Amino acid sequence: MTKLTRFSVAPLHSMTRRLADVASARVAPDLVISGARALSTYSERIHPGREVWITGGRIAAVKPAGAAKKVWSGVPLYDAAGGIIAPGLVDPHIHIESSMVTACAYAEAALLNGTTTIFCDSHEIGNVMDVAGVEAMLEDARAAPLSIFLTVPSTVPATSAELETAGGDLTPEKIAGLFDRWPEAVALGEKMDFVPVTMGDERSHAILAAALKRGRPVSGHVYGREFVAAYAASGVTDTHEAIDRDIADDLLDAGVWVFLRGGPPTTPWHSLPQAIRTITELGASHKRTAVCTDDRDADDLLLFGLDWVVREAVKAGMSPEQAWSMGSLHGATRFAMDGDIGGLGGGRRADLVLMDDQLKPQCTWYGGELVVEHGKITSRLDQALSERYQYPKTAYATVKLPEKVKLTPELPAKACTVNAIKTALPGITLIHEKVAIEPAKDWPSLFARYGLCFVTVVERHGKSAGNVAYGLLKDFGLKRGAVASSVGHDSHNIIVAGTNEGDMQVAISAIRERQGGVCVVADGKVRALVPLPIAGLLSDKRVTEVAEEVKLLKKEWAEAGCTIPYMGFNLIPLSVIPEIRITDKGLVLVPQMELAPLFE
Repeated sequence: MTKLTRFSVAPLHSMTRRLADVASARVAPDLVISGARALSTYSERIHPGREVWITGGRIAAVKPAGAAKKVWSGVPLYDAAGGIIAPGLVDPHIHIESSMVTACAYAEAALLNGTTTIFCDSHEIGNVMDVAGVEAMLEDARAAPLSIFLTVPSTVPATSAELETAGGDLTPEKIAGLFDRWPEAVALGEKMDFVPVTMGDERSHAILAAALKRGRPVSGHVYGREFVAAYAASGVTDTHEAIDRDIADDLLDAGVWVFLRGGPPTTPWHSLPQAIRTITELGASHKRTAVCTDDRDADDLLLFGLDWVVREAVKAGMSPEQAWSMGSLHGATRFAMDGDIGGLGGGRRADLVLMDDQLKPQCTWYGGELVVEHGKITSRLDQALSERYQYPKTAYATVKLPEKVKLTPELPAKACTVNAIKTALPGITLIHEKVAIEPAKDWPSLFARYGLCFVTVVERHGKSAGNVAYGLLKDFGLKRGAVASSVGHDSHNIIVAGTNEGDMQVAISAIRERQGGVCVVADGKVRALVPLPIAGLLSDKRVTEVAEEVKLLKKEWAEAGCTIPYMGFNLIPLSVIPEIRITDKGLVLVPQMELAPLFE
């Protein structure tokens, strides 16, 4: 039995005669899925009484139900029992690393949710391991039972060496090399440094040029309506960061695809309900909109897949046919792959989903192979998931911390002003608040008076003399102990918040010992830990195992009192989002892109 990967289905050019023979009923199909209602993403209609003829992992034709029985006997038949058959979902923008699992492990959750193709931006592992990390992820993707394409990381590091220390530095030359070596590299990943782009920064535009001169589209990441015109003029043609109706409207009129990001409402990612109002209130067409997930941890990946985002689009006013098209055909069209995926047309891959009237997937076929049946993975998929890609040893040795590091600043001896980082839901933007403080006898009394706690970033790539930066979080709500993560976007240095030095040291030690992870510590003990030994970002376990670890982490995180979820906490070092951040170089003011002292 051949290994189940994207390459299990032969290219269309080698199969056209066979497909034509089957579609013309001269040759029997390999499989018929009959008794279905067929959702056409091309005409946005649901047709009753249909069956799908499949051969060689591709669709030969969609026919009236019962047509195959009139011609042949003995053809393998799957009874859809009146369910809706539709093309597999296509996620146009995700980060596999956010799920804290490998690409092979990610496939399990994706297929359970009816997603058969993803476009991933691997800038997380690129920030840690440079080109070697991106290429390891690509090898992982090739071994996965899922169609995975790369949007090449474009902004590594997210800012500059003056503002943060990253493990990678993806120059225009390195990015060009990835495009030239890897056919899966189909676009340039989100250009996060939108301010330098709009200001004409030389390096930023050289990276854009590496993609554009090769005919590759450019993905974006932008906040602020004032930046839209210059951003579009720089060649950016999609973004997932439209956070409200008006900027979404501006982007569509500027020729930029809008990926409506749906995230669990408890996370910072759920911008779809606001951005979709450009369609539902302002009358914009949905033809250049798609839906995406962007970031999911392993637990949320199983519960809130792209199918859930499609259903959220229906709740927001789209018809089921429109919403499913936005989840399949539109993403395929954006990346010029609609001739292969995203619809039930002849010649397309037989990446199919059978679902109920609520658009909840029940069965999934990947390249004509049944991989999920009645909500459970099949033995065929289970076997494929057990044959995972093994990352190189270097990927298991990326957390290089000094043996001894002080994690808390000295208590101010006199009255001063703190440049504090104020957290607030949903947790994407952080508020720069100047807090005037009076002298205190110790940190606990000062914290109680002003609603503060420590936050520290420690450089972990071994590229400095052990940079350590101190900050203070306001309204983070941490009642005791410490929380820490090696997933400190985007440079992925270690971020630790705490109420005392001792528990913060325990948290750092736990991450050092496991070469990465996210943990909660109280009273000197680790209460929850998700080990992430691959690049300090990924587990090497199955997604269901990691999901259980994440559930415990979330429980302990909430009990510690943290007011923003851990994925929002991981964004505190992300130095491209307003108003204030902390990196290993210190406090960064955004968009001024200036360093500020902790105490004034």
